Amino acid sequence: MSDGEWFLRSGILNVSHGFFTREGGVSPAPYDTLNCSLNSQDEQANVLENRARVAKEIGVEPANLLGLRQTHSDVTVPVTSGTSLWKIGDGPDGDALATDRPDVAVGIITADCGPVLLSSADGKIVGAAHAGWRGAAGGILESVIRQMQTLGAKEIVATVGPCIGPESYEVGSDMHADVLKQDGEAEQFFLPGQKEGHFYFNLPGYCLFRLKRAGLKTVNSLGVDTLTNQRFFSHRRRTLAGGGQIGHQISVIRAKG
Repeated sequence: MSDGEWFLRSGILNVSHGFFTREGGVSPAPYDTLNCSLNSQDEQANVLENRARVAKEIGVEPANLLGLRQTHSDVTVPVTSGTSLWKIGDGPDGDALATDRPDVAVGIITADCGPVLLSSADGKIVGAAHAGWRGAAGGILESVIRQMQTLGAKEIVATVGPCIGPESYEVGSDMHADVLKQDGEAEQFFLPGQKEGHFYFNLPGYCLFRLKRAGLKTVNSLGVDTLTNQRFFSHRRRTLAGGGQIGHQISVIRAKG
């Protein structure tokens, strides 16, 4: 595929990166085609080939495309010159990665949650965060920013990639209460839902708010709704269709050398 047909890029991230779609891989249905998650019943060989294609696009060896066991936490894992790289599928628990190493790429797996890619202004330090509502409310974005600053980043820019859109994300009163318990300022990102006691939640808007509140001046969102855009995997779309197995897309970023 030619550049851009199977991934999206952000105009404010001046480094090698991509918000990859579900297209361009080898996995059969229902994982078709670029499933990059090993946490599924897809054949491991398919996932490894898909990840190898992503790594090639970003410019690193397949073994140097790093991910985590994502747990909706506020844990950011740093990858520096002294870090021993782990095997694919054996990453530590966490929901964000930050690195100053140009020989590795850091990636986040999603299927409705917000993939957030970040870079220092000079491109020497990058980060990737998995921001669902739990992670965003719990501080994962502030966590990755702090870790990037520890590595030496000054001005940081960030993009919120494809995730469930504000008109697609109807949630219950329990989730509404949980978010507000952690962050009272989040109320502005809820609107009344169609069902009694339900709300529409603006996840990308909330992620942008948290990034700006943490001090970032240059942030944006790609504005792509994973539920309505068939180029992306979506947990909510699967649920509405009655369940079943799906794949997960990957968003990846690499620092400049």
